[in-house]
Amino acid sequence: MIQKMKKLTFLVTDREYAPFIERLRELGVVHVVELQAGATSPELQSALALDERYKATLKAMSFAAATYEKGVSKNSAEFLNLDLHSHAVEGKADSKTVEETGLATVELVEQLAADETATLHAIDATQKAIAQLAPFGNFPWEDIRSLERDAHCRIDFFRCSAKSFRADWQTEFFAQAVAEENKKTYFITFSFDGECPNIAAEHLELPPHELKFYEAEEQRLRQRLVDIHRQQTIVAFEKRAVVEEAKLINEDAITLSRVQLSHDELIEGSVRLMEGWTLEEKASEVTAALDEAGIFYEMTDPTFDEKVPIEIRNNKYSSLFEPILKMYSLPNYHDLDPTEFLAPFFMLFFGLCMGDAGYGLLILAVSLWLVFKKPSLKEYGKLGAYLGATTMVVGFLTGSFFGIDLSQQDWAFLAPVKHLFVNENNYKPFGYAPMMVFSVCIGLVQVLLGMVLAGSKAVKNFGWKYGVGKFSWVVFLLSVVALYGLPACGVLLPLFVQYVLYGFIGLSALGIMFYNNPDKNIFFNFGGGLWSVYGMATGLLGDLLSYIRLFALGLTGGVLGGVFNTLAVQAKDGLTELITAPGAWLVMLIVLLLGHGINFGLCMISSFVHPMRLTFVEFFKNADFEGGGKPYTPFRRKATAV
Repeated sequence: MIQKMKKLTFLVTDREYAPFIERLRELGVVHVVELQAGATSPELQSALALDERYKATLKAMSFAAATYEKGVSKNSAEFLNLDLHSHAVEGKADSKTVEETGLATVELVEQLAADETATLHAIDATQKAIAQLAPFGNFPWEDIRSLERDAHCRIDFFRCSAKSFRADWQTEFFAQAVAEENKKTYFITFSFDGECPNIAAEHLELPPHELKFYEAEEQRLRQRLVDIHRQQTIVAFEKRAVVEEAKLINEDAITLSRVQLSHDELIEGSVRLMEGWTLEEKASEVTAALDEAGIFYEMTDPTFDEKVPIEIRNNKYSSLFEPILKMYSLPNYHDLDPTEFLAPFFMLFFGLCMGDAGYGLLILAVSLWLVFKKPSLKEYGKLGAYLGATTMVVGFLTGSFFGIDLSQQDWAFLAPVKHLFVNENNYKPFGYAPMMVFSVCIGLVQVLLGMVLAGSKAVKNFGWKYGVGKFSWVVFLLSVVALYGLPACGVLLPLFVQYVLYGFIGLSALGIMFYNNPDKNIFFNFGGGLWSVYGMATGLLGDLLSYIRLFALGLTGGVLGGVFNTLAVQAKDGLTELITAPGAWLVMLIVLLLGHGINFGLCMISSFVHPMRLTFVEFFKNADFEGGGKPYTPFRRKATAV
């Protein structure tokens, strides 16, 4: 439900400005409007840049801590032999100390990251040098230089393919093969004219030090890398809390800088105009504080054209679906909050798309594990539990369990409930698959609910007469469905009921054709009514057909699950004569795990995407949901350091 807001307009003198801003922050319930859009200051730019550094530092700390805890680093257990929390900051520190420590930690983490990068590059360069020298062995360069001086010759190093090495080079250039690796021949030449031999081979410029130097250097660099990782891990565990607190202090500075830019100067250097919003339930608290401070203010209700920040609150069940709504948009202040209306439909749509009780059982089990074992993911676990339970119910009603068609099994315990399965054996409505008919029917219910919400929104914002046209369509469609749909299903309507329905159809038709826009005359209304009839005739059919995807996706998942079951059984039967029975059963298990894993993943994707599509397109369109709301973010202090 969207909470009611009150608008505040302040006139503040320069003398009152600083304590007024601090008082607003202490209250923590006023959303300050940014009157100078895009305005900035050196302080704000500096704080924003520092915020990015804090984010990067915390990300690096998370990676270092996760690497240690998960044992990804081979050396973590070896180089880290201390109580990681032994030097952690205890209690609260003052803001200045936290800021200084936080900034120093950021600089340390950045320096360690730079050292790590430089060390990795040095290791790469060392490994390249080792790779170049290894074929020629661990020779001392001073011996090569002495030989060149004493024998007055030039020594060069070459490499070529083994097939390209020519024997006459041994005579002409005194070539000596040293090694052969990976079909490459490495050799050296001796020339006494001081010129490099002109031969069809790759001339190698070897590194200036001997092989053992680079091998020792690599060991030193790797130990240096271990020391860096050790220090990164210690810093991650010991300093994360203070960095997080320093980040919050900096965020407070960002918010303060933006608030300080959120005013217009009415009298330059003397009086400033500010605007804000607060919850209606907090209005008395705000006005009492402003009266006490002697601040001039005006509190008003929002006008229709104003952009009002949004605070939505729902019950424990509906609030689980708020992240789904926010993926589309927050409602604006004049919308109706659709969360509590989309929640049961989304849950049902998910179950229909998944369509398998076994998969629902898996989702439910994992979700309950998240609820009890992962407090940070508890709300998502609760949402998953609802979705998994709904999938189980739908799966049992359609008779599907891990791709097994329960209606085709001769298991004794199923006999008493087989008549409850929603399939062609038990229901044959109009010659169509029952789940397809059910999908269209539930789509009609959601579309009609959307029209009711659209009418309610019009009445709320403009008055009852603006909802007549929208409610007329609801009455018309319900009356037509009752008048013609119920007899088609075998329900005979008494004559007086038929006359009543005809009366509803006639009255709603008048509302559609002649009162769809109260601000226009009868001729404009008639033209608008004709256009509305055309739009409804074409749009409603397309909207309802979209809901068939619920049946199609559920059917596809069940069929694919059955196919993988059949493949697994056939693989086992075919291999029984070729390998041992345990081996055949193992192959069957592998096929089942891989097949159902793939099918489960595809079903999960479709079970989220398509219900969201039906909600965001069909439901929101018929509900006249506009969205575009901005969250209510009161100006308050985030940091806890004192």
